Amino acid sequence: MRMYDIIRKKRDGYALDKNEIDFFIKGYTDGSIPDYQASALMMAIYFNGMTDEETANLTIAMADSGDKIDLSEIDGVTVDKHSTGGVGDKTTLIVAPVVASLGCKVAKMSGRGLGHTGGTVDKLESVNGFRVELTPDEFISQVKSTGICVVGQSGNLAPADKKLYALRDVTATVNSIPLIASSIMSKKLAAGSECIVLDVKTGSGAFMKSPEEATELAEKMVDIGKKAGRKTAALITDMDIPLGTHIGNTLEVQEAVSVLRGETDNDLKEVCIALAANIVSLAKNIPFEKAEKAVNTAISDGSAFSKFRELVMAQGGDVSLIDDTSKLPKAEIAYNIISDKNGYISHMNAEIIGSASVVLGAGREKKDDTIDYTAGIILNKKTGDYVSEGGIIATLYTNDKARLSPAGTMLLSALDFSDIPPRKSPLIYKTIN
Repeated sequence: MRMYDIIRKKRDGYALDKNEIDFFIKGYTDGSIPDYQASALMMAIYFNGMTDEETANLTIAMADSGDKIDLSEIDGVTVDKHSTGGVGDKTTLIVAPVVASLGCKVAKMSGRGLGHTGGTVDKLESVNGFRVELTPDEFISQVKSTGICVVGQSGNLAPADKKLYALRDVTATVNSIPLIASSIMSKKLAAGSECIVLDVKTGSGAFMKSPEEATELAEKMVDIGKKAGRKTAALITDMDIPLGTHIGNTLEVQEAVSVLRGETDNDLKEVCIALAANIVSLAKNIPFEKAEKAVNTAISDGSAFSKFRELVMAQGGDVSLIDDTSKLPKAEIAYNIISDKNGYISHMNAEIIGSASVVLGAGREKKDDTIDYTAGIILNKKTGDYVSEGGIIATLYTNDKARLSPAGTMLLSALDFSDIPPRKSPLIYKTIN
């Protein structure tokens, strides 16, 4: 078998069989297939697409390219949740303890933030002492004892995906639905959980800008999960507006705790309840309505918050900061963005707002950048809200005064105003299972 023939076959619009895909993934992972041939194949896939069978075979080959986590010694149904990324998306901090408090086993590996999107690992590390790097034995042991563990991605999981993503990033082939689906799902399959719920974002702050694109991606990933023998569902959720009101690491921990305590009732809570209920429904094989009722009860009776405390304590975090989030570190500078007009906010560009939080120090432009856990934004107004002249639109937090002006300018540029209220978009477009 020759890589040349595989490239030509896909270039000419034909489907690759499993043996050809396995040959490519094995060869590219071990270095026997060079970057220039892999780049040619990625471009051919970008233009000609892949069938569902090709995409599933590519995903499984990538998942099999390195280590796979064995969760078989954990009693109960193991569950995982994945978001395609967004601004203010702290759903894992809420959903994971909710479903764990209801008996699901959460053995989760999460990522760090990059660019305008935040990362769960960074948010957890903003709680003093919280360990996100555990040995495999520690990881399994904690899930067995507490029902929940959230760590950073480590080891040699799906190394083919790591190599291919870096290549796609510099060859303009990232935006291909089969390649995105296989990238996400290869890591989910290698992580070992039996049930997977995907939160596929759509809108200005998401990679998939339209609900139609998001639906196509979600259907691909659910199909892959099904072919791999995993219970899989996906929700298409809105990311045209930042989720919740807090953007930035310690700020998002504060808001997550507020939801878990039952003190906040907003769009963030609504999405989290939907995600958690879908996980519980899949894992326990019960109707969604029954699962949703159980999720609401877990929040109202305090068991979800207790499970979050248990997670923080088990991984070395200072639980007193969770019991009283006012003790979390604060930025030295808080600066209000004031409106110079009256009107409704008719649109917010979530990506630009996320980038403004990065400018303040809350995120990374490059993987090795240092972040300021206390930096970020609290939105006082969101799309659909009326703003009076002189009213506060948002508050910026940073420890570097020089960052305020560019971040403030960026945030204001993300807002459109109107004399009439805008049409409200759905928060959850659809569920695919």
